[in-house]
Amino acid sequence: MSDVIARPARRTAGALAVLLTGTLLTACGASVEEAAPSSPAPTRPDRVTPTASPTPTGPAVPTVRGYGPGEIPPVPMFLLPDLSMLDASLAGFAIQVDDAVGDLPGVRVETLRCEAEGTGVGELLAYGDGSGTFTGPDGSVVNYGDGSGSYSLNGVAVTVYGDGSGTYSDGATSVVSYGDGSGSYADGTTAVTLYGDGSGTWSRGDRSITNYGDGSGTATDGAVSITNYGDGSGLYASADLTINNYGDGTGLVNGTPIEVEPLPPVPPLGSFPSMGVIAPVPSCGTRLVLDSSVLFDFDSAQVRPDAAATLDAVASVLAAVPAARVEGHTDSISDDAYNQTLSEKRATAVVAALEQRGMSGDLEAVGFGESRPVAPNELDGKDNPAGRQLNRRVEIVVPS
Repeated sequence: MSDVIARPARRTAGALAVLLTGTLLTACGASVEEAAPSSPAPTRPDRVTPTASPTPTGPAVPTVRGYGPGEIPPVPMFLLPDLSMLDASLAGFAIQVDDAVGDLPGVRVETLRCEAEGTGVGELLAYGDGSGTFTGPDGSVVNYGDGSGSYSLNGVAVTVYGDGSGTYSDGATSVVSYGDGSGSYADGTTAVTLYGDGSGTWSRGDRSITNYGDGSGTATDGAVSITNYGDGSGLYASADLTINNYGDGTGLVNGTPIEVEPLPPVPPLGSFPSMGVIAPVPSCGTRLVLDSSVLFDFDSAQVRPDAAATLDAVASVLAAVPAARVEGHTDSISDDAYNQTLSEKRATAVVAALEQRGMSGDLEAVGFGESRPVAPNELDGKDNPAGRQLNRRVEIVVPS
């Protein structure tokens, strides 16, 4: 039955097809039709080249918040939204929290999947093979099974075919897994497309990510753009900060020469999971995840003043919760003891900041150091900055 599902256009000559639109579902195996792309395909960015050979120096230069001098944040890994968030009977409070703070940079909201603490299909999307078998954050193999069979989401039947393909559509949301590694998700807020060759696109509001599958990629949020050219060079640009990394150990920060390590390539995307693998599960709580760079400077546990707006919004939406656990997490840079202490201090700092904003519930601060990664710090023996970025986080866990 899966051969009746139309597949997305493929990336050609360094360009990606636009996000899929107009996917139409008819019940239980009827044909699926797609509208042709209506926007020009994005073009792979041209590599930045130095206008002059800078003399490497080590001056005091402005930095990206949460990063060291000359460091360009990685192009983020893709996170497939949890399908439980589409069903109020499953996600509950998480949907309200996402409506309130889900569009803030560096913030995401998830349902708490109690059957697999510390893991989730969303975080594993970038390095899964689509079959239900994923490489876990610690390098172990996690098998969720083939997910065959059918289930219901928000009252709409979802049929999973023998090759893992399937469709879901309720008018506002469309999810299609083609069974060959490609697939798409769109809910009117977030859109994800994987092409099955390591490339794909992700967008939410004015934030977008493009992974070209060849080590290069781009990310933007409307105010900041990040480009990794896949050869060690890259560019960060905002209204008041420009970082050029030339990939040869040199770079410029607002025109000032600086020594800087070449950028690792952007890891290729994995396969879109089987529709069975991503079946929703009942939630036992809400998890609010904040990227550490939104709250703290590099290697610091002092909350930055410019994190106030984010914390104001979080405190407001969680004002009535009777209890929550604030967890600090780090990547694997430095030793275990140092990371444990840093994670504890960061969790404690966030608790204090929320209490200052009127949260009166029972807030517990816990640090886990580097012991609970949600993404690999290394892939194939190579550094994975995007994975480390996901691991440096503060989670606020609100039980049901």
